[in-house]
Amino acid sequence: MADRGAPLPAAAPPDDWPAHPDLSLALNRMGSFDWDLDTGSLYLDPTALAVFGLRPEEYTGEPAALADRIPPHDAARLKALVARALKEGTADCGAYFRIRDRDGTVRWTHTQAHIRHDEAGRPLRIIGIVRGARHELAEIAARSDLDEDRQRLTGVVARTTALLASAGTVDDVLDILRDEEALGHLMAVSVMLGVVEGERIRLLAEARSGSFVPELHYTRIADPYPMSEVVRTGRPRFLTSRAEFRAAYPRLWPHIEPLSVASGAYLPLIVEARPIGALGLLYPRPGGFHEEERNLLVALSGGIAQSLQRTRLYEQQHDLAEDLQQAMLPRHIPAVRGARTAVRYRSARIGRSVGGDWYDVLPLPGGRVGLTIGDVQGHDTDAAVVMGQLRMALWAYTAEGHPPDTALARASVLLGRLDTDRFATCTYVEADLRTGELRIVRAGHLDPLVRRADGSCEWLPTAGGLPLGLSAEFAGPGGISYPVTHGTLAPGDTILLCTDGLVEEPGTDLGDSLEVLRRRVLDGPAGLPELADRLFAAVVERDGDDDRALLLLRRNGPGTD
Repeated sequence: MADRGAPLPAAAPPDDWPAHPDLSLALNRMGSFDWDLDTGSLYLDPTALAVFGLRPEEYTGEPAALADRIPPHDAARLKALVARALKEGTADCGAYFRIRDRDGTVRWTHTQAHIRHDEAGRPLRIIGIVRGARHELAEIAARSDLDEDRQRLTGVVARTTALLASAGTVDDVLDILRDEEALGHLMAVSVMLGVVEGERIRLLAEARSGSFVPELHYTRIADPYPMSEVVRTGRPRFLTSRAEFRAAYPRLWPHIEPLSVASGAYLPLIVEARPIGALGLLYPRPGGFHEEERNLLVALSGGIAQSLQRTRLYEQQHDLAEDLQQAMLPRHIPAVRGARTAVRYRSARIGRSVGGDWYDVLPLPGGRVGLTIGDVQGHDTDAAVVMGQLRMALWAYTAEGHPPDTALARASVLLGRLDTDRFATCTYVEADLRTGELRIVRAGHLDPLVRRADGSCEWLPTAGGLPLGLSAEFAGPGGISYPVTHGTLAPGDTILLCTDGLVEEPGTDLGDSLEVLRRRVLDGPAGLPELADRLFAAVVERDGDDDRALLLLRRNGPGTD
């Protein structure tokens, strides 16, 4: 490597002994620098300028003036090194980095620096040397492939860790293992994930087609396979050749032999000192795994283990909460003489959370039917419990013969007395299926939507009151009062009640969302089940973070029961 830059200072007279440190540094092409952290000024002496290939008149005294000389990757690495040293209060730091010359060639350079702090420990200046690393060139060249591998693997671990942090389900973790952007740069022909289930290991994912072994979908922990071994021992196993595969695992070898596999890494997935599974990586290239590569793969397996355990716990807790929520909803919708009904419900998939959405169809005397739909504040098991209590309370109040406004007022008082700090929105519709008369009461919820038999479709403007629970808290001297809105449901008309999860979408105005739903109902299928499915399919595609409930009732037309 040819050193370029400004000429060296002239040698001092022979009788200048011992040599001044500045002369010693200059003769050995070691330049000095002084970086004032308060002002941002960076002083480079003539030799340091020569190392960077800069002329004195080109240098402005600011670190940014070196941007064209240092490749972006090296600049980012140096910046991270300095930031870490300042954060940790380190006194000394050093690094190799590259400099790009005027003709585009790249040469290696080394810097060593001392960080000076004030009495309070605040960093003030970074004082150091910079020199051409000509004598280390051969060693650096030998290490360059290692550096590239390190950078590649570090990038894989960083990208994968970032993705795993946002994984909410086991399927999310599996999708990350199949993601070329995340794990493709591992250069493996297969990335496999197995989880411990009792005394067996079940293979959940295989990330590259053509290298999956169906016969090994289930293996016992006691079997002589590498995944079983790392689960038993809790230690990783690295296989460096096809011969080692054949000798160490003769039962596995017939499955490996036809594949383009020459080495492999098997790592236990350990959480709280307990193996919960294993990660397998198969490579087409033979040879050993250097120490840093092994450490990075172990770190990767640790991130996968934590994410897998977290999402499995979330799913288990969500399933338990969802079972509770389903138990609080009606087991079946009763047949209603004079009308047809359809309901749909979907819980949000956000960790272990469930919501308090509910619906109910209540047959009443005299050819009447009560329709309720509501949403308890929150996404947890408490919301589901409160939902069940409110649903049963409304059922009891209507069964006692109370009109819709009284039933909601009493439900609001009950919710206030439960001391849950929760509120709930609700819409109650009482329909007389003989006359078509509607009595509607709304507590902070959405208006009903009606699709007429003539093909028109409209939201029914409904007077409303405060949500249940809040209305009890802010009730006036006369107690709680909900206004009743009257309407008509003609033969063949369909009324729709839903929770806000069916319409609300982040970043979209509610009025626009309500219009989208109205047009979907207007243009939807004639049959109630088909219409319900169509409406739910439209919102499932965006997979929001709220529960969704839908209730449809159509008053029978002429010639139908």
